[in-house]
Amino acid sequence: MPTTEPSSRVTTVPAAPAPPTAPPTAPPTAPPHAPPPAPPPAATRRALLALGVPVYLELLSGVVTGLIDTLWLSRVGEAAVGAVAVATTVENVLLGVILTANIGATVLIADATGGGRRGELPVIMRAVGILWLAIAPVVAIGGFLCREEVASLLAGPDGDVHRLAVRFLAVSFPGIAVFFAQNVVDGILKGTGDTRTPMRMAILANVLVLVLDPLLIYGPGPLPRLGVAGAALGMVIGRAVALAVSLVLLRRKRLGRPLDDLPPAGRSPGPTGRYATPADDLRWSTALRRLLGTGLPAAGDFVLRMGVAATLVGLVARFGEDQLAAYGIDVKVILFATMACYAVRQAAGILLARARGAGQRAAGVIGRQSVLLGTAVGAGGGLAFALAGPLLLHGFTDAPGVLAAGRTLLWFLLPYLALLGGTVGLSGVFVGGGRSGAMFCVTLLGAAVQLPLAYGLSTVPALGVQGVWLSMSAGTGLQFLLGWALFRRTES
Repeated sequence: MPTTEPSSRVTTVPAAPAPPTAPPTAPPTAPPHAPPPAPPPAATRRALLALGVPVYLELLSGVVTGLIDTLWLSRVGEAAVGAVAVATTVENVLLGVILTANIGATVLIADATGGGRRGELPVIMRAVGILWLAIAPVVAIGGFLCREEVASLLAGPDGDVHRLAVRFLAVSFPGIAVFFAQNVVDGILKGTGDTRTPMRMAILANVLVLVLDPLLIYGPGPLPRLGVAGAALGMVIGRAVALAVSLVLLRRKRLGRPLDDLPPAGRSPGPTGRYATPADDLRWSTALRRLLGTGLPAAGDFVLRMGVAATLVGLVARFGEDQLAAYGIDVKVILFATMACYAVRQAAGILLARARGAGQRAAGVIGRQSVLLGTAVGAGGGLAFALAGPLLLHGFTDAPGVLAAGRTLLWFLLPYLALLGGTVGLSGVFVGGGRSGAMFCVTLLGAAVQLPLAYGLSTVPALGVQGVWLSMSAGTGLQFLLGWALFRRTES
């Protein structure tokens, strides 16, 4: 049989299909509407200091104004110094009235600026102007007409202090319109993140007061001798010049005119050719309601704290002139620390309002850093005052009883200042976050505990006036705990 050779054909096995090629992976990107990340703690502290240091110097300048008047009028007589003290007390109370516009403007403008909603700025500024116009004339005219009654309430119905206080208030009450206007302009500038211009304007006003006071009080050469009225007039003129400069600088920022020449993405020009801006959705009445909603509770917080301090004066007065004098001196001394605490508060409010407008969840980090910074400032200042107590007090008096009482009080004020720094620093987060009403309630609860406690502890024979000092730390400590608990709850 013939044999056959095997076939030479090669059988090919089909190759397996290649696995599908995965598309190249792009680096992960955040969703288009994801909020920007919160800033790190170190950057937050630097931002708080950058905003807060000029605010601190501005606040101290306000204290210096009263000291300048006191310095020049001390040569006129004790009654003149007492008249300035009365007028300063009146102005401190009235400051709480205009803080509604000041704080409200700062928070709303910072929020709009942080969110890039420049078109809202003219509307907010118009609402602030309307609020000033509603407040300033009423206070200025009403105070002028009732100046004698106001002086009687604080200085008694008769005497040289009453007479000179009436003369001072006759000038300072009409000038309160300038004081209020400067506060409003300062609030607008701070809302843009500019805390240096208000500082410079406060220093300018003080320099002018320092120069004008001796000229108007003593009347050298052809100038009339105006006495206490001259001190009031110098203060008003200095503030008026600073206000004029502030208005020029504010106008240069062009906040009152939206950027209509830049067409926003996705928008078409309207019938007038102007591009629509976010301001088209914000009415001045809405902005005014927001101003009141933010500013009124914050102003109420300030007035409430002033009221508590005034009530404590009445309690301390029961223990004699030495204790009362020591309290008055120490309260002036610790202003250098308390003003720093309030500077932290303003800085925290501005920083959070801007972050909130940008959609940034930064309340947690700003809150913690403001508490840390405020507590450090308060505790550091309190310790410095306690250690340097004898030297500080000798600058005010040589009375042995006042010196002994003042040294003791400064040590009691150390924990109070530490707690106050943390509480006030934290309150800036509530203001900047649009929840100033919550912090007002915390302050109200603390005052409701502190005042009865001050009276009760002061009646304990072993404590006496030291019961009042203990109540200050107890009431402020309660405010800190309540504020921190509320902060942690809302943060989570």
